[in-house]
Amino acid sequence: MHSKPLRFRKALSTVALAAVLAGTAGWTLAADVTMRVAGNFSSNVRHSEGIERPFFTGLPKATGIDMDVKFNPMDVVNVKPDDALRLLRSNVFDVMSVQIGSVARDDPFFEGIDLAGVSTNMTMLRESMEAYRHVFDQRLQEKFKAKALTLWPFGPQVFFCNKPIKSIADFKGLKIRSFTPSMSAMLQNLGATPVTLSFSEVYSALGNGVVDCGVTSANSGNSGKWPEVTQYFYPLSVAGSVQGHFVNIDFWNKLSPAQQTKISAEFKKMEDQMWALAEEGTADSIACNTGKPCKNGTPFKMTLVPVSADDQAKVKAASAATVLPMWKTVCNKVDPKCSDTWNATVGKARGMAIN
Repeated sequence: MHSKPLRFRKALSTVALAAVLAGTAGWTLAADVTMRVAGNFSSNVRHSEGIERPFFTGLPKATGIDMDVKFNPMDVVNVKPDDALRLLRSNVFDVMSVQIGSVARDDPFFEGIDLAGVSTNMTMLRESMEAYRHVFDQRLQEKFKAKALTLWPFGPQVFFCNKPIKSIADFKGLKIRSFTPSMSAMLQNLGATPVTLSFSEVYSALGNGVVDCGVTSANSGNSGKWPEVTQYFYPLSVAGSVQGHFVNIDFWNKLSPAQQTKISAEFKKMEDQMWALAEEGTADSIACNTGKPCKNGTPFKMTLVPVSADDQAKVKAASAATVLPMWKTVCNKVDPKCSDTWNATVGKARGMAIN
């Protein structure tokens, strides 16, 4: 009387085992490392899609590490740039693309790497960044449980305006998009009203008259279609808009020394790519923005406003008169040695001093 149930149980076991074996053929074991990444804004197409996505997609193969990399631009995952350091410290992401000027509100020390008016071309900026890199990374690890894997600029930060501009004197009374405290201080010194906006907010703000001008790199402005809502391109450089890829220390320390070495080497390659885009892509983007033949980007027909030596001198004077004293006051409240550290690093590289 029990033979039928027994045969039934054996048949069921055979079927179940076959199903399991068949199912495992499509299974993959979990990766040794999962890396959650928040990258650049998707509107920064050349950075986010042109460099970051291919980099992170190819990172497992490039390093030989069994790694599952989950990459998304920060706007896709609804991340605000000024929250980046707190999100890293809280282990929400393992790696983030961080705009230094935006997170400087959490600690003004970080903005010391790119104070407005201090390093106004790429050669100056590279010297300043290398001088500040070690103390910058130390501070990042101590206060925010993060480590800098890359540091690089978007490129010379210049002006896209929908009001006629002939010189820096025309800034008086204009509302100009800013994204760092030191840039805001400089613009105020020059007679403008700074309006702090993230990159993703600027296109509409220019289009509907919330601001008269926006500051960004020639590359980013072109990618973000700013020439659609502006007519005057004024390539007066006031900063470099330094960015970095930072990794959460808890995540980093779970990796073996060999894995850390491999990953660091790959990130250095991406840093070099970002520098190349900032240095080599700027002239081409200026051409695209102003109706000249260009290789990359979208062609537009903005009016190119020439920059005089006098205007460049006014930027430097505004930095010395307003930016450096303001930053000293704010940063030394957080760290009494802040300005001394800057003098010994960036200041030494630039031949400047905060008294």
